[in-house]
Amino acid sequence: MADYRKAESTLSLLDRVKAGDALALETLLGRYRPRLVRWASGRLPAYARDLAETQDLVQETLIQAFKKVEAIEIRGEGALQAYLRQVLLNRIRTELRRVKRRTPAVELSEEVQVDAPSPLERAIGAEATDTYERALMSLKDTDRELVIAHVEFGYTHEELARMFNKPTANAARSALRRALLRLAQAMNG
Repeated sequence: MADYRKAESTLSLLDRVKAGDALALETLLGRYRPRLVRWASGRLPAYARDLAETQDLVQETLIQAFKKVEAIEIRGEGALQAYLRQVLLNRIRTELRRVKRRTPAVELSEEVQVDAPSPLERAIGAEATDTYERALMSLKDTDRELVIAHVEFGYTHEELARMFNKPTANAARSALRRALLRLAQAMNG
């Protein structure tokens, strides 16, 4: 029976969850929690990490998302993961706003489409995303956070300088350049 549930489509499981099937919910949580933890690892900057760890954010995201299961409209395989990533990204943004008092951060854009690939996925292609994720996780925390803040969240060099305690925007640009070079080496290695 466990093999059948594992092979069952996300859409089918979601329908069962909407009908109140606790086993289907458990299967979906088991399927998506590890993916979201891997995706979210390192996306919460170190200055905010003491308030909420990645594991906790993912758990809270899944709980909140599935509390509203009736409102979730998924039209194809992969769409639930995109939806959950968006909910998690919103949760990360909330954490960033919470620690804003301690760090001069800027508001992140709320205009991210749930069903579309992320800007990163469009830029480098869906297949290269896994390579990027693995390489990103191999970087030191500061390098990873610089890359994510600039590439995924669109922070400027001036904003990076404030966030990462760099003396100037030029110093932040140089640190980002070094981090991107390390990322490129990791992706090619």
